[in-house]
Amino acid sequence: MWWWLATPVALTRAPIDDASKLECVSYAPFRNDQTPHDPTLIVKPEQIAEDLQELAKVSKCIRTYSIDNGLDKVPELASRVGLKVLLGVWIGRDRAKNAQLADIAVSLVKDHPGTVAALIVGSEVLLRGDMTVGDLRQTIQSVKPRVDIPVTYADVWEFWLRYREVGADVDFVTAHFLPYWEDVPPRAEDAAAHVDEVRKQLATAFPGKEILIGETGWPSHGRMRDGALASRVNQARFISEILERARRDNFRVNLFEAYDEPWKRRWEGTVGGYWGLFDGVERKLKYPAGVAISNYPFWKLQMAGGLLLCLCVFAVAGFTQKRQQAAAPLASWAAVAASATAGGILLGISVDKMLQESYGLGGWLVQVFLLTAAMTAPLLATYALMSARELPAFLEVLGPRKGLTPLFMTNILGVTLIVTTLIAAQTALSLIFDARWRDFPFAALTMAVVPFWTLAFLNGSKSGERPLAEAVFAGLFALAAIYIVFNEGFQNWQAIWTGAVYLLLGSALWRARTSAVA
Repeated sequence: MWWWLATPVALTRAPIDDASKLECVSYAPFRNDQTPHDPTLIVKPEQIAEDLQELAKVSKCIRTYSIDNGLDKVPELASRVGLKVLLGVWIGRDRAKNAQLADIAVSLVKDHPGTVAALIVGSEVLLRGDMTVGDLRQTIQSVKPRVDIPVTYADVWEFWLRYREVGADVDFVTAHFLPYWEDVPPRAEDAAAHVDEVRKQLATAFPGKEILIGETGWPSHGRMRDGALASRVNQARFISEILERARRDNFRVNLFEAYDEPWKRRWEGTVGGYWGLFDGVERKLKYPAGVAISNYPFWKLQMAGGLLLCLCVFAVAGFTQKRQQAAAPLASWAAVAASATAGGILLGISVDKMLQESYGLGGWLVQVFLLTAAMTAPLLATYALMSARELPAFLEVLGPRKGLTPLFMTNILGVTLIVTTLIAAQTALSLIFDARWRDFPFAALTMAVVPFWTLAFLNGSKSGERPLAEAVFAGLFALAAIYIVFNEGFQNWQAIWTGAVYLLLGSALWRARTSAVA
């Protein structure tokens, strides 16, 4: 399974090739906890210069979005390494601030005439609703006569078609194409063709104007949207295909973006932080020329960890069997094999998702607790299964003293079940009420739920009463599974998988019985 998961792809052309530099790439200098939302932050020129030196090796040009936070130094630093600059001016609701930034931008254009190739007055202002189209046009018209370079405005392609009058005020149209974020996102395999098709629509709508693809890209990590899967292979595939189309049909592309930006994960979830061509921590190319592209470059290590967990599950089963007088039935061994196989395959994926999707203290705690439960559940459930013990009810672990189980291993199993249930409930509610930014915890949850489910159905009690808490959670998971699958669409296999795991966990909890009902 791991050999199949890690199979590298062969692309028509390398995504990034030193021999054929990119036309342009979006650049923001923010690292680690740095964010443009901090008005006091001034990024050091040395940090920007370090980035630009690396970008100059793979690109002819960079696009910026602001001149705040120390970005006013970009033209000067870019000139030292031979980079052209599409200089962005971030405008919004504050008219006085807009005028101040416009003055600074005009000065930078005059001070660096050979470096600043164009001025981009505003980015997605209409999309955000920060200005009316009339105010935007007035702002562009006030800046354009003051510079002798092309002036443009940037927004998503739908808003260019909606407000075509803005085309009269710009020298060329800068349109954003982020197919992953569209209302009906295409698959990565079809995304480049989709972008090219819409670009041609814009060319028809704005005759005589160049259509610059001002932003286009694909995320390397994060949740799935419909059939659009964020992955390393899909990112590399999309970049390769859109650049090949640009070369063939002779149009300009500015790729989004140069470096991964961790700060965006606070606002856009995991996927927001992984659009870069360069890694955001080590500042290295994700896809160096000549290196095979795989979704799991460290698959051998991940496979080894899975094999070790798999062997540990069978070792627990064998050790426990030796201590029993009667041989375990074949169904119990099949359940052990299912738990061991699920854990062996999914452990590496779960660790990878934890490292990529954890953000902030709360996020790390949830991911660590979930992964811990996922690793211990197969071992504990196997011990209980081979010992002919049942899956404990919540009341046997947290209820009145006279109803508590005296068995240590059963208590630990019960705690693991409770932790898994609570985290599953938290993720299910998040996917219902805040779905756009939430990841699907299918890998780690499956590792934990499969052994619980097999234990509940093979060693479940048929006597006693159904506890209220388990019944409530079972109902929640059943409703969540149905809602999530229909809300996300039947192309989203991550949503379908996660919904199936919720149903498995719910059915396991529904089987719970206890005589100590409060």
